[in-house]
This record gives sequence, structure tokens and C-alpha cells, in this order.
Amino acid sequence: MADHQDTGTDRPGEVPLGTLLVDSGVLEQDKLDQALTLQQQWGTRLGDILLAKGWVRAIDFYQTLARHNNLPFVNLLKEPLEAELLTEDDIDLYTEYLVVPWRRHNGRLTVLMADPGKRAMDFARQHFGKDVDFAVTSKFDIMWELQHNEDAYLSHQAVYALSEHDFEMSARQVFTGPQLLVIYLLLMLLLLSLTMFPIATLVTVNMLIAVFLLFNFGMRAILTWVGGDRHIDVKVTDNTVKTLDDKELPTYTILVPMYKEPEVIQYLAASLRQLDYPLSKLDIKLILEEDDEETIEAAKKLGLEGIFEIIRVPDSLPKTKPKACNYALHFARGEYVTIYDAEDRPEPDQLKKVIAAFRAAPDNTVCIQARLNYFNANENWLTRMFTLEYSLWFDFYLPALEALKIPIPLGGTSNHFKMEVLREVDAWDPFNVTEDADLGVRITQLGYRVGVVNSTTFEEANSRYGNWIRQRSRWIKGYMQTYLVHMRSPIELYRSLGHIGFWGFQFFIGGAVLSTLLAPILYFMYIFWLATDTHAYDIVFPPLVLYISLINLLVGNGYLIYLSMLGAFKRHLYYLIPFGLTMPLYWLMMSVAAYKALWQLIHNPFYWEKTLHGITSYNPDNNEHKAEDRA
Repeated sequence: MADHQDTGTDRPGEVPLGTLLVDSGVLEQDKLDQALTLQQQWGTRLGDILLAKGWVRAIDFYQTLARHNNLPFVNLLKEPLEAELLTEDDIDLYTEYLVVPWRRHNGRLTVLMADPGKRAMDFARQHFGKDVDFAVTSKFDIMWELQHNEDAYLSHQAVYALSEHDFEMSARQVFTGPQLLVIYLLLMLLLLSLTMFPIATLVTVNMLIAVFLLFNFGMRAILTWVGGDRHIDVKVTDNTVKTLDDKELPTYTILVPMYKEPEVIQYLAASLRQLDYPLSKLDIKLILEEDDEETIEAAKKLGLEGIFEIIRVPDSLPKTKPKACNYALHFARGEYVTIYDAEDRPEPDQLKKVIAAFRAAPDNTVCIQARLNYFNANENWLTRMFTLEYSLWFDFYLPALEALKIPIPLGGTSNHFKMEVLREVDAWDPFNVTEDADLGVRITQLGYRVGVVNSTTFEEANSRYGNWIRQRSRWIKGYMQTYLVHMRSPIELYRSLGHIGFWGFQFFIGGAVLSTLLAPILYFMYIFWLATDTHAYDIVFPPLVLYISLINLLVGNGYLIYLSMLGAFKRHLYYLIPFGLTMPLYWLMMSVAAYKALWQLIHNPFYWEKTLHGITSYNPDNNEHKAEDRA
């Protein structure tokens, strides 16, 4: 069987590349036979399969590939390229074609390529001119040279691309002048009203709060009703997945941002290897900060296959996950791209389900959100409550938001994008600490749609209270940033989202923040009244306000408790249902995080609260306790 490595030269070597690799002693015959079988199944080139499987060292493969194409081989680690030949605006092209200018001699430019085929050579001649010579090098060395020589430019783009192209859509400025003026005028009006009409003002404020909470509860009731309708809960069936032809599947980029997490990287690699997707079509970027030497060394020691590439992000502010992902996006080669956190365990068929979902969705669908849940749900009270919350969120709320065309605040992981559109909208906002929630709203404003797929990614629920507060305060601060950014032009937001989308945004994003800030105040007032039987509230709680407040307290809170149980019931997590009764305590914890978030929004808006991972006592691979309990 002849191999089908597409060399693309005019007169490639007559000896097949696979045979040349075996004759050179760098590949075993049985591995070649297996690779040729996979080539028929996956429809990719031999070299991609060998590197993806780790059956041949990269330097050995590319040296042999050069011989096969009658071209010289250049080791960029020993003979670096001339940096002045690089053009900043062409970096994405260098990455796409795996082509880079190397040296100029006697008026001729030598161009290095990792894929010496007709496509790359035609591009090089068109882009650099006809006076070019070709040589082969490793794709990993091309990536490293681009990072090494263009780190300042790439870092600048990662941080400022969105704010420079569309400042109004960036959280780089926390409050705009008009927003500060409105806040100031409202505060002055409130103080003036309290001075002149204290009782009437308190009654009015009380009434507004009561009505707001009533509508907030009402919206969640509507979302649950709509999300629970099985007709809108579109599923990609197993039969649909089986009908997908591996040969027709596109290259898929997976971004994995990590920081100070060397202990979980081996579990991550094992999980990604188990994906039911042709390995040779996976483009996995391990995104590590350049000062995180411990995690970089841990990744190197694993001897990862060629589908894994380490992207070192230069140290710069803000030091956030979206900035790191923006940086790595320049080196992504997939038609689709997703993000997984280091501790994520996606279901093996998730990528295929997403491809099927995209093909069945309208053309303007540019993102598919997978569902999230936790593998350590039963570890302690906190992980149980986290699981109840997420089951309701991803199984009811998000499908309903999609059906009602309300902007979906994406989760921080397992959202799958069309690469072309993601780059078109300048990807993530590095100044927003809940970057995916912001991106979900932004792409909806631009007329694109977000879908939800019935595939779950299991991750580690936060099992420590301090760690949970840090994580949740960052999320809520990001919601505050997102609300402020998109409410800079309320009329434009209303025009772009329509009636339902606009008010859905107000209550689902703004309402989520405001209700967590109000909850402890209202709870305290109720407990004080219950303990003292005071009549001090009578004057500010006329009958109408009192009745609405009682509905909110008894019916609203009771209904939300019921909804949390409903989420567990739908996922058959029956052992979690009784814990739904303790939801009010969980909401009070959210309020603590919300006030911390508000403080940080004012004093340190771009600070990224680091969440520790790998602290669970559960083994993420078999869902059993680890031998050593580190929780």
C-alpha cells in the first residue's frame, strides 16, 4: 500500500515516505502499517498521523521529509531565522501555511516550510515572489520562532486588539463618563428625595425592589418552563454521530489555558487523548505563562505527542485567561476552536456532536455551548450545591435563552466557535474577567446565534470555601463588567436584541448581580422582624408592597428551591434533591462574593482571582477517591 503523504514537489522522491522512515530506522514497520490503516480511516497525511501518535520524533520525521522531497533541512534551534524578514501582519498566514522566511542570500530568499506541498509552495511564490528557494523545518520550530521574535507584537494584539478596534465593546474603561454622570445624578436624586420626602421615598424604593424581584423570579420561571420543553431541547443522537465520516471532519483547535497547575496536566492529556476524533486532526494548544516554569517543565517531562503544542505567553498585564487565549489564537490552525480548562473531562464524542450541531444549525450560528457538570458532585456540601446550580443553569436556562433569542452568557469552558468569526470579532476581551459571558452577549448583538448541544464536560467542583469565594467573586465582577459595557448604548442594545432579548439581558445579567447584592439586606430585615415582632417596618411596607414582598419571600424563594431540585431530577442525581432545601445558605455565600466583586470592580477591576484546581479528593478518571485526600 502506497502512502499518501502529499509532498507536492514537482519531482518528489520515488521511495514512499513511510518506507524511507522505516529504512532510516526511525519508524517500526508495524507502526507504519497501523498508520497507513488509520490514513484510510481518517483521510489525513501519513506524517500528521505519525506525529499525532508520537510514533516518530519530530526532528527525525522532518529530516526524512526533507530527503523525500530533495530539499535541505534546517534546524531553527541551531540556525535561527532573520527576524527582520518577518512581517507582523503576516503571522497568521505563516501559521496557516506553516511557512516562514528564513535567510536572504544573493538576492534569493530561502523559505522554510513544514508541509512542503503544492499549496504551501504556491503561497510562498505568490507572497514572497518567484526568487525563492525552499527548505524543510519542523512546524514546532516555526511556532517557537514566531513566538520568540514577535512576542511583543502578539502580546500587544492579545491585550489591545478589541479596545483599539471597538473601544465601546471593551471593559478596558470600567465606567464611561455618561455612566458616572447617571450614577451621580441618581444618587443625588435619592439623597434629595430622602431629605424632602423620606417616607414616600422609602416606600417607592421598597416598591421598586419588590417589583424587580418579582419580575426576576418570573423570568426564571419562564426560562424553566421553556427550557423544560423537550421540543426545544434539540439533541444530537448517537446515530447521527456514527454517520459522520472521519475523512470529512475538519481540523479542530483546543485551547487549554493553565497557570500553576503542574499536578493536573497528566490527567488533562489523558482525557484529551480519549476524544473520539481523529488525533491527526486535533490541534491542542497548552497555553502557559512564560514565568510558570513548573508547569512548563511538567508538560515537557510527559513527552507529549505532536498534537500538543506549548504556547508560552509573555508576561504582561492584565494577566488573564482571555489574554492568554487571544495570544494562542494566532497559532491555531483549526476550522473550529474550543476551550477546555485543565481539569475538564469532556465526553469523548463532544467534538463530533458539535460538528453535527453546527451542520444542523442556521448559518449564523457561530458558537455551540456544551453543558457543564461535576465529577466530584458528592464530595461535600459545597460541591453538591455547585452541581445543583449548574444542572439548572445548563439543562434549563441556557436552552431557553437560545430558544427565546436572549444573549447567552457562555460558560468559561466547552464553548465551541467557528474560528473565522471568532477572529472577526477580535475574540475575547482581556479586560473582562468573565470573558465568555461578555463574548456571548457581544456576538448576539452582532446578529450571530449561540446554540447548546447535549454533551457534557465534567470538571472539578470547587470544594473549598475560600477558593469558591475567589472564583465566584471573579464571575460576578465579570457580570458587572459585561453589564456596564453593553449598557453604554442602551438604545443600540435594544435595537440589536429586540424586546425579549433586551429585557432578558436586563434581568438575567443585571438582575443576577442586583439580586445577590440585595439578598442579605432583605434577609436581615426579615429575620429582625421575625425575632422582634417590630412594627417599625409598617410605615414603609404598605399593604401592596407587603403582599408583593411576601410573594417574593415565600413563593419566589420557594420556587427557586424547587427549580434547583428539578435540575438534579432531570440529571437523575436524586441524592442531591434534599440539599436543594439549603439553597438560601448558598445564595448568602453568593452575596458575600458579590460584595467582594463590587469592591474589586472599583479598586482592582482587572485582577484575575486565581482558582486552585486539582484539590479534590476524587480521581477525575474513575470518579473515586484518590489515595491521598488533599481536600
